[in-house]
Amino acid sequence: MSTQYSILFKQEHVDAWSVAFSPDGKFLATGSHLGKVNIFGVESGKKESSLDTRGKFILSIAYSPDGKYLASGAIDGIINIFDIATGKLLHTLEGHAKPIRSLTFSPDSQLLITASDDGYIKIYDVQHASLAGTLSGHGSWVLSVAFCPDDTHFVSSSSDKSVKVWDVASRSCVHTFFDHLDQVWGAKYNGNGSKIVSVADDREIHIYDCPI
Repeated sequence: MSTQYSILFKQEHVDAWSVAFSPDGKFLATGSHLGKVNIFGVESGKKESSLDTRGKFILSIAYSPDGKYLASGAIDGIINIFDIATGKLLHTLEGHAKPIRSLTFSPDSQLLITASDDGYIKIYDVQHASLAGTLSGHGSWVLSVAFCPDDTHFVSSSSDKSVKVWDVASRSCVHTFFDHLDQVWGAKYNGNGSKIVSVADDREIHIYDCPI
């Protein structure tokens, strides 16, 4: 069945840099070089709709866990938040100066965390489209961010070879791992938040016990 889907998507000439499943698993969103978020039906393999982000290369996309929103991050540092039900652009966030490498919603869908080549991590209140915090601590590009299932912490990784764990309430870094020898492209939690996995250009995958 998976082979059939891959052929169908290929026939649609998909221009995709990033992908994300909807929380219900029925749709697949892709971010394109041409600045479009394309929504495909997983069962049909056909494009159902397209969201316009004003023509800027999309590097990252994410659905909110409640299925109400989709956020995209572009090469010019702009973040767009769309209403899934209507397909309308709800908010445009302009807090970053460089490309958005990664973004993630909190498990309760109230917060959006963004990672950028400007070296900063930003926390936004989704409902009010307001900046709730700017975090610094990485020495280079921030390449990934991911929330912990407990809704109180998140993890980030960077070109500075480090992985950091942050407390959402205090907006502070509570632990840093320095085990990689090259830039760390991704870091995520397991399902219950007890482990963190990271992957880097040193060709190693590290698994950590969550320090919190």
